[in-house]
Amino acid sequence: MEKKSAKSFIQEIAKFCKEKGFVFPSCEIYGGFSGFYDYGPLGVELKKNIKDEWWNTFVRQRDDVVGIDACTITHAMVWKASGHVESFTDPLIECKKCHKRFRADHFIEDSLGISVDGITIEQINEIIEKHSLKCPYCKGELTSAKAFNLMFKTFVGAVEDESSIAYLRPETAQLMFTNFKLVMKASRLKLPFGIAQIGRAYRNEISPRDFLFRMREFEQMEIEYFVHPDKLNDCPYLNEELLNFELNVYSAEMQKKGEKHKKMKLKEALEKGIIKTAWHGYWLVLMYKWFVDLGVNPEKLRIRQHLPEELSHYALDTWDIEYEFPFGWKEIHGMANRTTYDLERHMKFSGKDLTYFDEETKKKIVPYVVAEPSQGVDRAFLVFIIDAYTKEKDRIVLKLHPRLAPYKVAVFPLVKRDGLDKKAKEIHEMLKKDFTSFYDEKGSIGRRYARQDEIGTPFCITIDYQTLEDDTVTIRDRDTKEQIRVKVSELKKILYELIYNGVKFEEIKKKL
Repeated sequence: MEKKSAKSFIQEIAKFCKEKGFVFPSCEIYGGFSGFYDYGPLGVELKKNIKDEWWNTFVRQRDDVVGIDACTITHAMVWKASGHVESFTDPLIECKKCHKRFRADHFIEDSLGISVDGITIEQINEIIEKHSLKCPYCKGELTSAKAFNLMFKTFVGAVEDESSIAYLRPETAQLMFTNFKLVMKASRLKLPFGIAQIGRAYRNEISPRDFLFRMREFEQMEIEYFVHPDKLNDCPYLNEELLNFELNVYSAEMQKKGEKHKKMKLKEALEKGIIKTAWHGYWLVLMYKWFVDLGVNPEKLRIRQHLPEELSHYALDTWDIEYEFPFGWKEIHGMANRTTYDLERHMKFSGKDLTYFDEETKKKIVPYVVAEPSQGVDRAFLVFIIDAYTKEKDRIVLKLHPRLAPYKVAVFPLVKRDGLDKKAKEIHEMLKKDFTSFYDEKGSIGRRYARQDEIGTPFCITIDYQTLEDDTVTIRDRDTKEQIRVKVSELKKILYELIYNGVKFEEIKKKL
């Protein structure tokens, strides 16, 4: 998709989300606030469903992962120890004439149409000088690029001085490290194990862009997974299904050679040393598969290895899961091999013992974070919306996976008279106890179907005159528009099969 059409498509998605009640620009009555968005009645339901699916899959269904919920305003020493005070920066340039500021790497990408992932500040300045790049607004001369720290700084207490400085956390990871010992003891965990967290993070982005893709306040779903440093390839959970799972792989070597990504089974990627450890490969497949299982087109997903020059200061190896947005392949999930960096740094700066006692060797070790599955909630939200947004000849339909849909079912009386509305309300009240249900009696039945198709409701229940005779209703499938007639007494069971057990509508239809 061309740059202009990509921009117009993102604007179309933003407009759709606003009109349907998914996402609103924050503080719009005061002119808006760049990089901040509020979730509306439908958006908050979809967002909660995304978080619930992630938490149920990677925490509640596992015996080796537990969760925490830590503070968002954090002691300054946490970020000094982690390296964020020194290294958490993006390159900034400014127009000398109109004083508008730009994120330098994005500015170069937009101006020249080239990818500059991992580029240094020195290289940025060379490119700007070589191509005589100017301010896009006033054609003024640009300053040399400099490092701009992305953390929001604040003060705790009544006195604003160096001793009271704190930061709004730019990531959820660090509090899992500072709480490591407490979590381990309280949960009686043995290696390997993970600590998970869902929560807000804050980054003072120079150039928020592309709707929900790059924001200043956002949510993360993250795991720090700790293993024994001598057992990086000892992953007991890797079975044949996972080893034979096919990924679109884009290694650092492929990028350097100018090649495209290749389809590859995890087994092959591990055997060739493209993915360096079994644990890293295991978690990559799980997170990739999570998107596919929730309906995302696998052809629009790939894993991309970071080039050496773009690795974070704490990372030995990092892979992103990327999605092919209208504006190109972009990161939606990051997974770094953080080694023992964080625990060792916090031990050094705090003077506290964060080691693990290995019963087998009777020695203290520093656990190794072999994988850090880090998932942005808002980026996942954007992926699910864009991937589901479908234009057909006669309608727009949001083909969300039923488990993610804000409303699982909508209940309609055919007409608002003759007792059909009363019966419909009774069924709606019955279904509300188990499913998010929406009741609507306004307008023609066709218009009501269309409204639900647009917001992703997978099944509509219609109560008609036959319902009053034999206590049956119709279930309409969003994607195919096909209908089946079922007993009210069987309604909950059938809906549960369709929504949560993955049974196809056609299969239910054949059985009736």
